Amino acid sequence: MRAPLRLAVLGAGGRGADAYGRWVRAHPDRARVVAVADAVPARLDALAGTTAARYADWRDLVADVLADTSRLRPDAVVVALPDALHVAAATAVAEAGLPMLLEKPAAPTLRGLTDLADVVLRTGARVAVGHVLRFAPFWRAVRAVVASGALGDLATLEVRENIGFWHFAHSYVRGAWRSAATSSPMVLAKTCHDLDLIRWLAGEAPRTVTSQGSLLHFRAENAPEGAPARCTDGCPAAQDCPFHAPRYYVDALRDVTGHPVSVLGDDLSPSGRLAALRRGPYGRCVYRCDNDVADHQQTLLTFGSGLTATLTASAFTGENTRHLAITGTRGQLHGHMDSGELRIDLYTPGACLELPASLPVELVDAGADGPLRHPTFTLAARAETVAADHRGHGGGDDGLMDAFCRAVADGTVGSGELSFATALDSHLMAFAAEESRDGGRVVDFAAWARGAGAA
Repeated sequence: MRAPLRLAVLGAGGRGADAYGRWVRAHPDRARVVAVADAVPARLDALAGTTAARYADWRDLVADVLADTSRLRPDAVVVALPDALHVAAATAVAEAGLPMLLEKPAAPTLRGLTDLADVVLRTGARVAVGHVLRFAPFWRAVRAVVASGALGDLATLEVRENIGFWHFAHSYVRGAWRSAATSSPMVLAKTCHDLDLIRWLAGEAPRTVTSQGSLLHFRAENAPEGAPARCTDGCPAAQDCPFHAPRYYVDALRDVTGHPVSVLGDDLSPSGRLAALRRGPYGRCVYRCDNDVADHQQTLLTFGSGLTATLTASAFTGENTRHLAITGTRGQLHGHMDSGELRIDLYTPGACLELPASLPVELVDAGADGPLRHPTFTLAARAETVAADHRGHGGGDDGLMDAFCRAVADGTVGSGELSFATALDSHLMAFAAEESRDGGRVVDFAAWARGAGAA
């Protein structure tokens, strides 16, 4: 029996601790945290506990632990720092020769991405990017249906990323991802997951990328008359505004202490939350913030196989989940990630749907429909997580950590479904989409990637 892997974690926030760290705590026979770096003492203490080495600065951990050839040296590193630090930290880990799980986005800028790609090529770094949805049971079931050939040749693929009106206001108007200059464009920060899924299901990089969208609503001219800079300053539209901060953070989420209210501060009592809203970014009027990222965007991708794919991302949805529709020459698929339900219609009389027995999915119903009584199948994907899944990833956080630790043990990090090259494509697709949106043109993906120095 193998000894548990020794992991160093750079960044003990929502991803490093609540997602990946939670899996480690639930699987002490598979992995343990031996070193943690975080600038916030409370977060550092929570993840490091009494056994792991702790560092206030990730650079000190790299200098002290990663370069140490003694028993302190870990088997792998999880990089879950703020986006702006990803390239520097990943470069340091790559130079130290250790495999890593790098939280997405791998880099928040195109220049940073190309620099990182150069580092990976030069050092032969073993890098897995945190595209967790590939490892969620729902998307693995979708992939298995496509791979089975039951749908025939794929014709269209549609992904709808319903961001949720409250989620968008929290993260992309008031929160850390509100500015393309200080974080990244919304199409990268939010939908690089979706672009990665499209790339994964298509099995190839796109030929062309076209995208349109804008910052439609969260603008000063749309503020209610008399609205102050903060929701706590007596807004006359408090009763009618969907984005009134106290209603969300204090009332609706009064029993929640994790994401998203954990960013308010340490005091999550009602009075503590109100105090945070009076002074912090999450109490600001959504029409009077310094946000500039698009609040809706649609991207069209064409592929050499003839497949066309569309990605629709919108802030203006009640649901906070993804919908999927695939049409093929022999069948179609509809899916709803939150419910885990997949509906498959096959056009050939008597057609069967054969999927791997190990797939975490159950057959709910099989029948026939339409005037030709074509076969239909309803499946339910099961997400067995160690705790409440972080940020709605449907079991993907746990699935990725399981796959990453197996790959570290087997020496296969950076290949197969943990391929850095495929993750690089999906990031480039996001930057190409933003190039198209800004410039109003169709982007020839291969030529553009070469010109960007990333191909």
